[in-house]
Amino acid sequence: MRTPGVRRRRLRVVTGVALAAALAVTLAGCPGDTETGTEPIATTEPTETETETEPVGDRLVDFYEQQAEWEDCADDEFECATIEVPIDYEDPAGGTVELAINRRPADGESPVGALIVNPGGPGASGVDYVPQVTSQFGAEVLAAYDVVGFDPRGVARSEPVECLDDEGVDQLLAADPDPDTTAEVADVESLLEEFAAGCEKDAPDLLPHLSTTDVARDLDIIRAVVGDDVLHYYGASYGTFIGAVHAELFPERVGRMVLDGAVDPSLDIEEVNKQQAAGFETALRAYVSACVAKPDCPLGSNPDQGVQRIQAFLDELDSDPLETGSDRELTQSLGLYGVALPLYVEDYWPFLDQALTQAFDDNGATLLNLADAYWHRSGDSYLDNLAQAIYAVNCLDDPVDTSVAEIERSIPEFEQASPTFGRTFAWSLLACEQWPVRPAAPVPDVDAEGADPILVVGTTRDPATPYRWAKAMADQLEPGVLLTREGDGHTAYGMGNECIDSTVDSYLVEGEVPAAGTRC
Repeated sequence: MRTPGVRRRRLRVVTGVALAAALAVTLAGCPGDTETGTEPIATTEPTETETETEPVGDRLVDFYEQQAEWEDCADDEFECATIEVPIDYEDPAGGTVELAINRRPADGESPVGALIVNPGGPGASGVDYVPQVTSQFGAEVLAAYDVVGFDPRGVARSEPVECLDDEGVDQLLAADPDPDTTAEVADVESLLEEFAAGCEKDAPDLLPHLSTTDVARDLDIIRAVVGDDVLHYYGASYGTFIGAVHAELFPERVGRMVLDGAVDPSLDIEEVNKQQAAGFETALRAYVSACVAKPDCPLGSNPDQGVQRIQAFLDELDSDPLETGSDRELTQSLGLYGVALPLYVEDYWPFLDQALTQAFDDNGATLLNLADAYWHRSGDSYLDNLAQAIYAVNCLDDPVDTSVAEIERSIPEFEQASPTFGRTFAWSLLACEQWPVRPAAPVPDVDAEGADPILVVGTTRDPATPYRWAKAMADQLEPGVLLTREGDGHTAYGMGNECIDSTVDSYLVEGEVPAAGTRC
């Protein structure tokens, strides 16, 4: 089970199959002046790789000096542009990637600079994120900063990696998440082999250069292009990893950086999956406990029995998928994603009540729509390539081949961590078994020594990025300062906690660093 750590907010539910999601998918743009730039800046340290005449760092100057030609886009409040970055930072002349960026100009007359934002994923669109996140930033933040989003390389509008057509992605996401027989395992491996081969065929040059290290270096070029000497940044979920790696590579260029819903950079993929499975189990039990306290809960009146009812229902989907009123069935995999999505935001819990009530009456339509919202599917197609880019990045950032035998041996530990989701998270380790490339730029260990204070934010019952990860990142980053939100849902800022929002706003606007260990 690959789980994108994406901030999700607005969800509109209509009875039956007409469930629709508004998950930051509108192209953004707005008017303003057209040229911003910066003085030439080399990389922090030129690498050792050199041509006969100049080091790599010198050959990056043109990228740092380029001018963004801002133009009006679909919405009059925003502007859009494209910039170029090298495919391979060790060979800057070897080809480029065109990145889509956008911005909402600051409301104030004397802004601090640009606040670059990223929503996570891996594979989520930062361009689509700008309208969403600017609706949550406080007025003082919007006065102090241009808010700038970007689609990372290989994502959405930035030369997206497209390994399968929409029908192929449907098959991949609906596949058995917990294969029980040798034949079922072979079927899953065949799908993953086809997917990996499709990625290599679609983007043979770019595929080895999609790691978080590559994206973090792109982020530094964006910083220079928008005219800032230091990076001001708000990253959510996986976006915290991009920010942490940038801080490691360019510690002297860290300005005000908020890492919300932080990941733990020190974990290998098996431990990430195990701890994330436990996080979803915690969130599920919080949801069920709230549900059974209501008279109309479809799960009864006992929390343990309610969780067991969901587990039994998901198990039943393995052999008996539900009809949905469409030509697609609700498989076990899609049922899992449908249950998982509402756990990201407490305000979504009533949608899960509705979906489960219908599903227990043999109607899987609403759970299917929730699963589609999870993966940005609308109508008969996908709105972006999130479901594909997430593999391309994860399999580079932690290139570990896990065999079927190793997965089977690990299942008891996964089940102990999460009786509901554990087996699925264990089998998801198979995803990178046949990945065709290794990273050209491996991810470094991070401590960001020498950087200014970095605000790391965690939520105690976060499903996708468990709270222990925020504590770990704050400990690993030499300048890390931990801010804790007591509550449910994924990420903390803009989730209705005034203490969190005012603390983050004060840090971004005034540079006021809260006391380490502050809890809200």
